[in-house]
Amino acid sequence: MKFIDEARIDVIAGDGGNGCASFLREKFRPFGGPDGGDGGKGGSIWAVADRNINTLVDFRYSKTHTARNGEPGRGSDCYGKGADDVTLRMPVGTLIIDNDNGEIIADLTEHGQTELLAKGGEGGWGNIHFKTSTNRAPRQKTDGKPGERRTLRLELKVLADVGLLGMPNAGKSTFITAVSNAKPKIADYPFTTLHPNLGVVRVSHAKSFVIADIPGLIEGAAEGAGLGHQFLRHLARTGLLLHIVDLAPFEATVDPVKEAKALIKELEKYDEDLLNKPRWLVLNKLDMVPEEERKKRVKDFLKKMAWKGPVFEISALSREGCQELINAIYLHLEEKRALDVRADETTQMTEEARGIVSIDPDDPRFKILED
Repeated sequence: MKFIDEARIDVIAGDGGNGCASFLREKFRPFGGPDGGDGGKGGSIWAVADRNINTLVDFRYSKTHTARNGEPGRGSDCYGKGADDVTLRMPVGTLIIDNDNGEIIADLTEHGQTELLAKGGEGGWGNIHFKTSTNRAPRQKTDGKPGERRTLRLELKVLADVGLLGMPNAGKSTFITAVSNAKPKIADYPFTTLHPNLGVVRVSHAKSFVIADIPGLIEGAAEGAGLGHQFLRHLARTGLLLHIVDLAPFEATVDPVKEAKALIKELEKYDEDLLNKPRWLVLNKLDMVPEEERKKRVKDFLKKMAWKGPVFEISALSREGCQELINAIYLHLEEKRALDVRADETTQMTEEARGIVSIDPDDPRFKILED
């Protein structure tokens, strides 16, 4: 299936049915009074996050989604039937944006999350609502309200804990194949990866995390060169970036230091928040470097890069050093989750404290200190 991560759709909610102006006509009741019913509510359009869908391809070819109108009211106190709602199932990680004003309508981050995209119009009132002691034969009624209409832009940002960065042919696909269940295409030429790949890395039976591989970046990607800039958004939700560097390039003219610095510049141009994410340096293809030269080559590279962060030396092909990297990633993610939980608890305690208007000496939450 072709990977589609962008789509533009029109959603049109149903109009509410008009109210009815009617009067009761029965034998022996010549002045039965008003009996016009209300119109039915128009159908609304909802989005539901579904983890079983991983692409927006359905919305690339189905552009317009319309709900039915509500039925009009009728006499004999008959209310119009409300229209059924329309539910659009979207991948988890979909960002829904109003195309006209740029407003974010919804961010589908959890399976089963439901968000309203376009609200159906309310039904109009029949004349039974306008009967009073002085107006016993009202002819007033109201029309149903129109449903909302929107043009929406859908952007899929894959949900992953770890994202892979690197130039084409740096070995990202080989790495994700070595450590996870992903099976991307691997070949000995650049731009083998044409769309993002997700893989689940199993540290143990009950411990795992998700890793994302995007097409390789090249210099000028932020201005539109290559493919990687189209998919950088998929790294926005990750908690850690692995910058994979080819220390044994096939062509002797390729400088790994220059390529690594160029990639960092592209990140800075695209999004500073992405640049400021935790980023580890992963030096790949060490199996292609003679053993007696490895230490010196790594030392020279780090010196020229002036790199102060974590560094890992691996060979994705032979899986040398991969297990140590996986264990370190899992520990980092667990520490980050623990910090997030503590921050949430602190925020909740602060909000509870704001609700306290006075201190009761008998309140067990407080302790009075005596001099």
